[in-house]
Amino acid sequence: MQHRTPPTAPLGRLNDIVAMPAHALSDAIRQRRVSCREVMSAYLQHIDAVNPQLNAIVARRDADELLREADERDAQLAAGQWLGWLHGLPQAPKDLTAVRGMVTSMGSLVYKDHVSPHDSILVERMRAAGAIFIGRSNVPEFGLGSHTYNQVYGTTLNPYDRSRTAGGSSGGAAAALAARLLPVADGSDFGGSLRNPAAFCNVYGMRPSAGRVPYGPSNEVFLKQLSYEGPMGRTPRDVARMLSVMAGPDARVPLSLGDDPAVFAQPLDADLRGTRIGWLGDWNGYLPMEPGILGLCEQALSGLQAVGCEVDAYRVPFDPARLWRIWLAHRHLMVGGQFHGLVRDPETRKLVKPALIWEVEGLDGMTAHQVFQATEERSAWYQTVLAMFQDVDFLAVPTAQVFPFDAQLDWPKEIAGRSMDTYHRWMETVTPWTLAGCPVISVPVGFGAAGLPMGMQLIGPPRGDLAVLRLAHAYEQVRDWVGERSPQGLWE
Repeated sequence: MQHRTPPTAPLGRLNDIVAMPAHALSDAIRQRRVSCREVMSAYLQHIDAVNPQLNAIVARRDADELLREADERDAQLAAGQWLGWLHGLPQAPKDLTAVRGMVTSMGSLVYKDHVSPHDSILVERMRAAGAIFIGRSNVPEFGLGSHTYNQVYGTTLNPYDRSRTAGGSSGGAAAALAARLLPVADGSDFGGSLRNPAAFCNVYGMRPSAGRVPYGPSNEVFLKQLSYEGPMGRTPRDVARMLSVMAGPDARVPLSLGDDPAVFAQPLDADLRGTRIGWLGDWNGYLPMEPGILGLCEQALSGLQAVGCEVDAYRVPFDPARLWRIWLAHRHLMVGGQFHGLVRDPETRKLVKPALIWEVEGLDGMTAHQVFQATEERSAWYQTVLAMFQDVDFLAVPTAQVFPFDAQLDWPKEIAGRSMDTYHRWMETVTPWTLAGCPVISVPVGFGAAGLPMGMQLIGPPRGDLAVLRLAHAYEQVRDWVGERSPQGLWE
């Protein structure tokens, strides 16, 4: 695994522009209190100083081209044309989603020179809303695993401890947000890829409900229902505004939700008195947890109690070992099916990571009956989840089972003395909500004894995205970990 040694941190004060929350910066641009050129110049200067320490943004575009695009955005504003919430904001789309005219490597040597001929639906929407694409956010190879490293661009490091991982697969996006290299970010999530890096980097990451953000365009319109794209930000308000850009129906994705995404641009204030939250903890000892994680989450829940929420321990009426078997079958089906050809071709097989080979071989060992049985089992879990939300309004559980680990490792091989038998077993805490298609946001809960960040998942019923955002917003009003504890050592 490649690992870059970070240079000495630069000295200086954080620029006021890059310090602003995305919603405030967007307002300042629209009201012409700051120009798009000034925003781009401030970000490029900050990225030049800080990104070499983290390797969060890769495949960067030429600065002069970006400044010319910023001038075009300013000219549009001068003519009374405002494209949308992202007008003039720098963006670095995750290096798994297609961006027209830019390399989409997916962190793989197989695709290191592949230039996308079209935009994904997500990128179409960000472009239409005025975003300026400055490069890509780094990912693990093919997005596999919650640790961002690959043979094309190297390893992304944690802004709070550059010997540790930033998580993944949206690790480049989360690290860039924490380090103020981007005002807001996009990501995607199959096995926690929006949630885990958010927890590891002290920001917010939301996996929306199934169908909320159309994924594609793709030939897998009915099968691709486990990996969703979604927003990341330093505030729930930024996450919600980004979701208002990403969400909404698209005819090319027949299972996309038809709700008006403008609802996510509204204020998030809400009266939460009497809201019932079920605390899952470690699933009654089933999930091994590194010491300190449960305590941080329980302290965070006390903040929600302070705004009137009722928090009680909750026991899930479903065998978690059964859930893991359902997860493995679906993971093999989705990942193994998508990349089967690369593993079966001897020339490309030698270029891909062992995790991908394992997924493909897992699919090869499955029968059609086993696939059908797994979908039935997933349906049973979904019905169980619906029943659970009759008991409570939200569920809460740690986002990760370990704190950010050594960036030299591929993945944690054990937690609290228990061996991890797959490259993603250490992230089992996120998989039930992937299978259920629930909206989930990871909120920061503070720092452990070693000064490393952690997060907690707040889970709502299917299609309850706005309610989840309102809960996260209320939580932030009690304790703003992002504002209180930035990775200042990167620039001071």
